[in-house]
This record gives sequence, C-alpha cells and structure tokens, in this order.
Amino acid sequence: MCEMHMLENIVVHSLQVCRVSMCLVDHLKAQGIHLDGQLVQAAALLHDITKTRSIKTEENHALTGSRHLTDSGFPEVGDLVKQHVRLDDYSEPKRLAEAEIINYADKRVLHDRIVSLDERMNYIMERYGRQPEHKQRIRLLWQKTEDLEKQIFSYLPFSPNDLYDHLTALDISSEISSYQKLCSQLTTGS
Repeated sequence: MCEMHMLENIVVHSLQVCRVSMCLVDHLKAQGIHLDGQLVQAAALLHDITKTRSIKTEENHALTGSRHLTDSGFPEVGDLVKQHVRLDDYSEPKRLAEAEIINYADKRVLHDRIVSLDERMNYIMERYGRQPEHKQRIRLLWQKTEDLEKQIFSYLPFSPNDLYDHLTALDISSEISSYQKLCSQLTTGS
C-alpha cells in the first residue's frame, strides 16, 4: 500500500471492505462454510492497490491491481482483486467462494462508510452511469449483486440490514496513523 502511495481515503475504504469481508467470513464459518480468511483479508486490503494511480491514468484498476499482485508473487490475491468490481462468473456457485465475499463487501462500502447495497449502487449509477450502455451494465451488475447478497445471507442468522451490528470495532484514526508511520519508515529507511 505504501509502495503504491495509496491515498488515505482509499486505505480507509480498503480497511472497511476488509472489516465487512472478515465479518462475513467469520459468520459463514460459524455456519459451516469455510473460506480462506487470510486470502480474503489480503485481497480486501489490497483490492484497490492501483486505484490511486488509476485516478490519473484512467486504467482499469481491478485488472492492473491483479497484474501487479500476480507479478509480485501473489496470484491468488491477484485473482480476487481482479474480480472485486465484476466477478468472472455470476452463475450461482455450488458453494460461496472468496471472490464473492470481496466483490460483495466492496459493494457495501461507500468511501469510508458501510452502507446498504441500494445506497452504494445508486452512487455507482450516478457516478458511472452517464451513458446508456453504462447504465445497462450497471443495472445488470446491480441485479447480480442483489442475487449474491441473497445467497450470502441465506446462510447467515441476520439480514443485510443488520450487518453493521455484527462488525468488529475499528479505530480508523489509529489504523491510518500506523499506515502513515509505516510508510514514513519505508521512505526514510528507518
């Protein structure tokens, strides 16, 4: 994250996506659905690894982030990062996989806030749906994500509306302070 000079607001977003992802992994595990928590945690934290750069370059940050992580020796994390915007396969899987968790968690975090799927998708439509072909793709994505939400929560003893109540606490200011300190140490070599 430091090497890629991630903007702090993107770091905060990534921390929140990680928080949602790990909540889902933990609660799904309690229901007998086992996912690789370390893989999910790494991909959630790094899903926007090239987002800061993409603001200037307009590159597809899901693809370039995936390439960066794969080239760095983390192909499994790279594969999940590639799918955080759009899944490779939207057919209903026999079992939930890590890619679905990362993809869904990202759709529940608007900037630094955990929001409903509708609020996040409305934001995506307003921000990226200016052209008719984009609107159509976003509507399809929205429907697929609603289906994914139903699938995920069919295993859980709480509803999507109650997700926030099940999250672990996160001290964002402390996390950002640690991030700044680490980046400073990497820059100065101390």
